[in-house]
Formats: sequence, structure tokens, C-alpha cells
Amino acid sequence: MKKKQITRNDDLFALGLAKRLIRISEDGKRVEYLNHGISRDWTKPEAIVEAKAYLTLALQYGYPDDRIRLFAPVTIGSSLREADIEVYADATHESPIIIVECKKEEVSEAEFRQAVEQAFSYAVSEGAKYVWTTSGIKNEYYEVPDKKPKARKTVADIPRFGSMYISEYRYGVNGGLNKHGQKTFALKLVTESELTHRFAQAHQALWGGGELNPSDAFDEFDKLIFCKIWDERKVDREDGDPYDFQIIAEDTVEQTNAALLKRLKDLYAEGRKQAPEVFKDDIRLSAAKVRTVVSYLEDVNLSETDLDSKGRAFETFMTSFFRGNFGQFFTPRPVVKFIVDVLPIRSDWRVLDTSCGSGGFLLHALDKVRKAAERKFGASTVGCYKCWHGFAQERLFGIEINEQIARTAKMNMIIHDDGHTNVVAADGLLPIGDIATKTGNRGFRDESFDCIITNPPFGSTIKQTEHAYLGLYNLAEREVDWLNPKSKAAQRPGVSSEILFIEQCWHFLVEGGYLAIVIPDGILTNASLQYVRDWIMDKFRVLAVVSLPQTTFMSTGAGVKSSVLFLRKRPRSLGKHLREAKESLQREIAEKWSLADDLAKIDKRRKTALEKLDKRPEFAALEKKVRKENAEYKTAADEIAAEAEKATAELRDKLESEYRQRSTDIFPDEDIFMAIAEDIGFDATGKATKVNELDEIGAELAKFIKTAAEERA
Repeated sequence: MKKKQITRNDDLFALGLAKRLIRISEDGKRVEYLNHGISRDWTKPEAIVEAKAYLTLALQYGYPDDRIRLFAPVTIGSSLREADIEVYADATHESPIIIVECKKEEVSEAEFRQAVEQAFSYAVSEGAKYVWTTSGIKNEYYEVPDKKPKARKTVADIPRFGSMYISEYRYGVNGGLNKHGQKTFALKLVTESELTHRFAQAHQALWGGGELNPSDAFDEFDKLIFCKIWDERKVDREDGDPYDFQIIAEDTVEQTNAALLKRLKDLYAEGRKQAPEVFKDDIRLSAAKVRTVVSYLEDVNLSETDLDSKGRAFETFMTSFFRGNFGQFFTPRPVVKFIVDVLPIRSDWRVLDTSCGSGGFLLHALDKVRKAAERKFGASTVGCYKCWHGFAQERLFGIEINEQIARTAKMNMIIHDDGHTNVVAADGLLPIGDIATKTGNRGFRDESFDCIITNPPFGSTIKQTEHAYLGLYNLAEREVDWLNPKSKAAQRPGVSSEILFIEQCWHFLVEGGYLAIVIPDGILTNASLQYVRDWIMDKFRVLAVVSLPQTTFMSTGAGVKSSVLFLRKRPRSLGKHLREAKESLQREIAEKWSLADDLAKIDKRRKTALEKLDKRPEFAALEKKVRKENAEYKTAADEIAAEAEKATAELRDKLESEYRQRSTDIFPDEDIFMAIAEDIGFDATGKATKVNELDEIGAELAKFIKTAAEERA
């Protein structure tokens, strides 16, 4: 616990420890305030917030220790209470200035409001002029008027030592000086865990009171994140100028909140001009709700926070939300990283995810290209930016059927410095031309993508009665069975979605293009799906099959055993040749073994046996209907049918076995990389484990794919 807590504010705590303002006991259970002779239980959630507030007053605001009183007694009526921190204008502690009330980070919005009321009552009783209520990640400041009524007034900060002046805003560009010459606070970088926590707390505050359902709250939260990003990207500011995404004090709380809402609506309107496809409706939150979200994020520098950290934070928060509200099963990050790492994705490739969800595959592909550009051009060069940003804007595409999740994927891309333009909300199984028409994005073209990385939805059945496009898929057609000459081609009434996505990906890919797809193991093992495996072999060079553990998707609510299939699209001419060669071989074997004649003989024997059964004395006198309902007759008839079925199966198995053996000669001599991963870095609950076998498998698979590509070239 101690390590986790300190890393959230490591600079402030490191300075406090170095200056011997605090000390943590060796067992990590107590924090000592060395100049006050006080120690507290460090394992309590409030302890970290109390220590942070104290160090902020001493180190950032400059208050001497003799002006600060920790855990000060306060008399309210006839009862004695305790203020967490009280700050005085003098060393005799006779002129209170500030009351500080601290709450744990996980405090609910209702509890935080109660803490504000409590701090305000302490301030009125003590005669303090200011109130600071903090949870460590959320801060509110108020001025207590001298005269009655003691109505609160929002202020942007509390006074610093030696000055009673308070600026109307706290955060300025680069922490520069405001117009009064006072230094502002710069936006700060935060860790992944803290940012995740802030996202979750802000979202909880929006819907926890029941005014919004979780889904609507998520949409509104997304809009405000959008505003935050646009605010940080504004370039027409000087050092010290105020950010709009912060609480700027007006005369009353209501005026402060109203002014904040107006600034954010202006930001939102400005951002929508640049990205009109992200959000279609206006901000619908009240001014008070907007302030709630802003209070959690106003001090965070999203633009400069490490891309991996803020990306993981957003994905963690968002995945948790959607899992609970939409039943979506997002691909775990270690699996996404493994798949993207082994593929030779380049900045001049067009990359697609046909079921992009929150955009995890797209973001990792972007990160791969960005890092390659940094190595080639240098991290901060114009060439580097043009390389990865051009890839993001022009070559990175995603399709997501759920409009809200698609919008979230766009937000995820924006947080990662863009690439959202080509993420669209559509059914990824629609004809490709229809996708382009429906979305207005002509970048969706058949045979135009160099790489597809995807985890399509499992288990849902696409039915002809519900989706007319089913008839356009070859895998939706039941072809003539060469082992059953009497069979006819027919439309399958329904096909699993993951099967159709394999064919759709083939349509999207250029010849030689790569497909990495997560599939349920049934596609690889079920006898009834042999036709799918045959189709894949015709259309693709199978590069690798990597089996994932049963627990892979359990933490997201799914338990389907799955594997990752790595494929490369064959040239159409080769695919056609293979198909024709297989059909020719089937005809040859059928003629060799006189399949049609032998099947006819088996059927004739069946009919002859039934005729003899009908003529047996005990059955001959019975009417046909009565005879068929006779138990003894039915048993004998079933035995005759079973014998015919057995003979038919043995004949077909013999021919099928020869076909499988000889068909290997049709295909080029191609090795397939096979691996079984049992530990992939997390367990069934999503908790990290010490071993991730995908790292070792990935290193070898990347070499294999590279060698296979060179052999083909």
C-alpha cells in the first residue's frame, strides 16, 4: 500500500521526506509529522490525502510549520470536533485563515458535498476566511464572508503565505505569471492508475445520483474529455494565460458554474467544427454536473501525459464500463500487443479492424508505426510527426457496429493524438460498397487493405431472414457434397458471425495482405465446420495458429476457448487453381471407387431388406400404418437403416481419407507455426501474472512470418 500511495504524488512526497517534514515508519504503517510530534495510521485511506494537503501548504504555498496545526480541535455548539488542518496568520494560532477538510480518494460526490458543509461549519465557528476540501484528486475552495449570511463564495484557490491575494484562476499555460504577476500552477502529468481513478470517480459522480443512467453519463463524460483535449490544444495563448477547462471564480457559485458551462460549450462547438463526426448532439449536463467533472480533471495535462499511460487509463475505465453495460468483450491488452507486434506493419500500409470496439488494435498499430518513425527520424522531428500522423489520418481504419462504442473508439484515438477520422459506425458485414455509402467514407474499398487485425463477435448467428446480405457470402452457401452426388447447393439458413467475418476480411485484403483474427476453437476442430477450414486453405496461406488459454476472456465475462489465426491472402489465380485441382481430384477419386454406383448398391440393398421385412408373416397382414408403429417392426427397420448408414459412412470415409492424403500434394509446401500459450500475463480475474508466454512465442513467430514473406518474395 505504501508504495502505491506514494507513487501517486512521488515528487511532493520525496521532497517532504527529504526536508524531514514527514517520515514513514519502517513497517509502512505510520506516518510521522516530524515538526508536530504527531503520527497517524498510514494504512487508512484518508492518510495519504492528509499528508498531501499538509505538504502542499508547506512546500507549495510556503506556510511555516508554526502556522499550521494538524488535527486541530474545533468546538461546534457543545461538541468538540477535529479539523484535519487549520492554517493561521500568526504563530500563536489566534487568527485562523484556512480550514482544510480531507477525504479519501474514493469518496462519493454526496460524501464530498457533506465534507464541504462540515468544513464550512468549522470555518464559521473558528472565524477562518477560507475553506479547502480535498480528496487528493478533487479540490474545492471557498471564501467565508465576514458578514451574515455566511453564504459561500467559490474561489479558485486559497491564499499563499505572505499574500491574501487570490487569482480568479489557478492553472495557467506553462505555470507562467498571471496579469497580477503571481505564478500560476502548470497542468501536471499523472500516472495511469491515478488517471483511471479520476475517470472512474468523475463518471460515478455523474450517474451515481440517478439523474443520468450510466450510458448517458458516459456519453456526457466523453464530451467533456473532448473539451479538455481541445482546450489544451489551443495555441493562441501566452504563458500564464488561463485554461478554459478549470473553475474560474465569479461572484457566486451559480455564476461560477454558469460561466464554466459556457466556456466548455464554446470549446465543444469549436472542436466539433474540426471533428463533426465524433459528437452529433450538444452537452446536456447541468452547470453543476459540469463543474463536478472539471474538478477531477482541471489540473491534469492530458496532452503531455505519456501516451501509453493515458491510453491504458481510458481503455481500462471504458472497458469496465462497457463490459457492465453492453456485454462487450474487448480483447485483453497482452493479446492485442502480441498480435500487432508479430506483424510487419509499416507506415505505408492500410490497416483495418472490421470489429474495432474501443480501438485497441488500431491504437497498438499506430503506436508501432509511431515508434518506428521515432527510430528513423528522431522523436521530435517534423519527419517523424508526418510519418505517423499521416498513417493515422489516411491509412488507419475501423468499423464498429455499436454507435456509442464507435464514438468511444474515436475518443480513444483523439486521446492518442488523432487517427479518429476513419473509424465508422456500421455493420462490418455489410457489402463493402454499402459501408462506404452509409458512412460517406470512400476509404472502405475491397482489395485495398494490407493488414486486418480483428477480434470479431463470437456466437451470434446471422440469419437470411434478418440480413439480406447473407446471400452474398460464399460461406453462407451449402455447396454440393462431392461424397453425396444427390445433394444440391442451397442457402444456409444462418451462419455464425465469426465465419462471415473471415470471408469479409478476405474481400477487404489485397493479394498478399495479412489477416490476424481471434476465432473460437470450434472453427479449427468441429467436423461440421470442415467446409470453413477448406475455404480458408483455398483463399489463404495459413501462417500460424496460436492457441490461447481458456481463461483469456473470462475477466471480461466470456469463457469461449479461442485461438489466433494468422493468414496471408493468396493470389486469386492460385486460389482458383487450388479450387479446380481439388475438384478434379474429388472427381478422380469418386470415379476410381465408383462412388455413385456403390451408393446406389447400398441403397438398393436397404430397399430389398425393407421389402423382405414387410413380407415377413408377422407383419404382412398388418396395415401399413399399423405395421410402422409396431415396436418389433420399428426395431428391425432401424437396424436395416443403421446398416446402410454404416456402409455409406465407411465408403465415404474411405474416399475422404484418400482425398485428405492426396490433397496435400495440391498445396504448396508450406510450414505452419503452431504454439500453445498457457500463461499470457493475466489470470481468469484479469490480475497480472509473472509469466507471459506470448512474449517468447511472439519473438519466434515474428521471425517465422518474416522468413515466410521473404520466401514468397
